[in-house]
Amino acid sequence: MVILLASLVVFLMLGIPIAYSLGLSGFIYFAVVHPELLQILPARLFAGMNSYAMIALPLFVFMGLLMNSGGITSRLIDFSLLFVGRFRGGLGLVNVAASMVFGGISGSSVSDTASVGAVLIPEMTKKGYTPQFASGITVASSTMGMIIPPSVPMVIYAYVSEESVGRLFLGGLIPGVMIGLLMLGITVVVSIWRGYPTEALDLSLKEKLRLVARASPALIMPIFVVGSVVAGMATATESAGLGVLYAFIVGFFVIRELRLKEVPVLLRDSIKTSATVMIIIALSKLYVWILALERIPQALAVFIGGLELPPYLILLMVLLIILLVGTFVDVSPAILLLTPVFLPSLKHLGVNGVQFGAILICGLAVGLVTPPVGMCLNVCSAISHLKIGTIFQAAAPFLLANLITLVLITFVPFLTLWLPGLLMR
Repeated sequence: MVILLASLVVFLMLGIPIAYSLGLSGFIYFAVVHPELLQILPARLFAGMNSYAMIALPLFVFMGLLMNSGGITSRLIDFSLLFVGRFRGGLGLVNVAASMVFGGISGSSVSDTASVGAVLIPEMTKKGYTPQFASGITVASSTMGMIIPPSVPMVIYAYVSEESVGRLFLGGLIPGVMIGLLMLGITVVVSIWRGYPTEALDLSLKEKLRLVARASPALIMPIFVVGSVVAGMATATESAGLGVLYAFIVGFFVIRELRLKEVPVLLRDSIKTSATVMIIIALSKLYVWILALERIPQALAVFIGGLELPPYLILLMVLLIILLVGTFVDVSPAILLLTPVFLPSLKHLGVNGVQFGAILICGLAVGLVTPPVGMCLNVCSAISHLKIGTIFQAAAPFLLANLITLVLITFVPFLTLWLPGLLMR
């Protein structure tokens, strides 16, 4: 394990991407400790990706890209304005509300940042909001994209933990909504303090109904995709395929902003994104195999049991580790590395697999907005032309919503287990 971890640290310090650092350090481990197993490493790499459940990954990515290119972002913003525009800091509230809805469509926080940020950051700046505030609230609210179902990280966690995708989707719903509501409250307080304007719409009932009707195809999407899984009508993979079909029909025939010539480009982008994740999964599986060979989960369970600490202190330690790892490691490899290490031990403490999935993904979502990795920070920096440190400082107050929710779902299992228990008995 010293060889494994030391080589990993060296590769990361050299600037080698996390996926390849994992693969190289794993290869060194086997070359030194188990050279007789080198010949089967290619088979193990392929086996790490060869899963029916993982077909859902590129389909969910493609679905989100189709909906985004189909003109959905502006419709969601108009819909959000209808409900929260009248309050102080209306565009900031619209930013959060749009992210809540968009998160249920794209399943990706990075997509949320790019889509909502490209429209709202310039508009908020034009209306008198500081660029820092506009950028900070955009990246912070986008963290809901990987928590509110459907969620790409939830699919990856389900693959590693062998939990039900449907139960995980439902388990993430209440935490995602809690984060959104808390961010709305923080936005109101900050906006009143700074004197940001309202964005009230003086519309007739007919015009309001028209805005709702324009946004309804997008609003139905999460219910359609998640509902088919929860009702037992489709597996996660099948629901992702249905979601792609729905997104294509809505974008091409209903909204009519999707162009056939864009589809090959979107296919290419979804393939590139999915291939990147699959490479990470394959190489991370070497680490999972090494952990099994070295019996690390069992040793950790014995170690935690020997500490004789109250369960709440152990859970707090795990939360701190998740937050720390999320700061330096991207979401997918972090899920693949932390799940087999902590899940067996925490189950002995009574933590359900669905609950831990929500805890893990909520904690790692914070890492998307913290330097130095911070994928959402980098995307927002490209849009706003601000430094990532400046954006992070502006986003920090809103991240209180994530941290409060993270602590609550850790110590109140009801918040993550009630919906799965109610709808998927």
